[in-house]
Amino acid sequence: MTDQLPAPTLKREVTTLALFLFILGDVLGAGVYVLVGNVAAASGGAVWVPLLLALVLALLTAGSYAELATKYPRAGGSSHYAKRAFGPFFGFFVGFCMLAAGIVSVGALSLGFAGDYLSEFVTLPIPLTVIAFLAILAALNAYGIKQSMWANVVATVIEVGGLLLVIMLGFMVMARGDGDLARLTQLGTAENGPVLAVLAGTVLAYYSYVGFETSVNVAEEAKNPSRSYPVALFGALSVAGMVYVGVGVAASAVLPTDELAASSGPLLEVVREAGGVPPVLFSVIALIAVANGALLTGIMSSRLAYGMSRDGLLPRFLSRLLPKRRTPIMAILSTVALSIILALIGSIEVLASTLVLLLLVVFITVNIAVLKLRRDNVPHKHFRVPSALPVLGVATCALLVTQIEPETWLFGLPLLGVGLILATVAHLRANRGPKGRR
Repeated sequence: MTDQLPAPTLKREVTTLALFLFILGDVLGAGVYVLVGNVAAASGGAVWVPLLLALVLALLTAGSYAELATKYPRAGGSSHYAKRAFGPFFGFFVGFCMLAAGIVSVGALSLGFAGDYLSEFVTLPIPLTVIAFLAILAALNAYGIKQSMWANVVATVIEVGGLLLVIMLGFMVMARGDGDLARLTQLGTAENGPVLAVLAGTVLAYYSYVGFETSVNVAEEAKNPSRSYPVALFGALSVAGMVYVGVGVAASAVLPTDELAASSGPLLEVVREAGGVPPVLFSVIALIAVANGALLTGIMSSRLAYGMSRDGLLPRFLSRLLPKRRTPIMAILSTVALSIILALIGSIEVLASTLVLLLLVVFITVNIAVLKLRRDNVPHKHFRVPSALPVLGVATCALLVTQIEPETWLFGLPLLGVGLILATVAHLRANRGPKGRR
């Protein structure tokens, strides 16, 4: 029997512009607010170079997502593509990597919230702040907070506004003859030459572009997904990249590399050095960006854990709901608890690199899947990425994996190992299930 595409159940009313803004809001997040200093330290000064290279690498993999999202517009994202191409084992493993990446990301963002941006108002022990911050987010999540379109637009405007402010202040500093433009070409550290330093910085910079991979779930609602989704995806990534490169240029020109690297609120130090804007105001913007990113990621992670539990892929207790609110309370508490543990034992840099490692595994799988699924014909037109791009996507993702620091592997390998074990158990249970019922 031929595999027919089921009729869509959602209205196709999302325009290309609305889709572009949705993806831009997903990509332009909190990561750049807290990681610019780490990128500067890893690359040797010219922050904009790894941010630009990370954009190019993200666009390669985005091509594969554009093809698969328009080919299977009702699919469930990365895990579905892996399952369709390679079977349920890989589908579960990729889904687990996405879940783990979300949990790690919330931990990293909680550290960003507890750092120098918050210190503009109050100085608290980081462990206490992390626990309190994530407890509040868990309570909001459990209460059943719904992110309306207007709330997402407001949050995106605030985040983008803060980044554009940094760019404007940076160019004002350069226009009056201050700053140091020589830092815009400084690459290399005491440990690494220019090439390895740029690659090390790119691993961290890649964190700033994550989010586009989850946008595939809205492809079905686009008026003409085969055309509008690729345009919106590539356009949003490109605009985000230009903003990030502008931020990188401003940060490098205004502040010495060691000062950027020493701060957990590097853009705050850029604003402070440039003058003209109260640092407290910018801290509010940054804290809103970080908190919103952590909340949305926490909602995604808990719902993913809940869904996998309902499907029998994770322990059943994770599917328990809060009686009155009907929210997945056990999944919320479990994912938040894991995020707290990771934040208490790791650093922002290590957690961000761990997230990138997990997503690189996902992206390698998706890039291979798009080539394997070329033989799976569907009865509608869809975007088709040139075959060379997924191949380059696999190669570049694998190259970044080789640049992962040993400390990151101490976090990443156990998570990948747990994913492989659970995928094996789920696969064996699925194979034995029908026989056991006969």
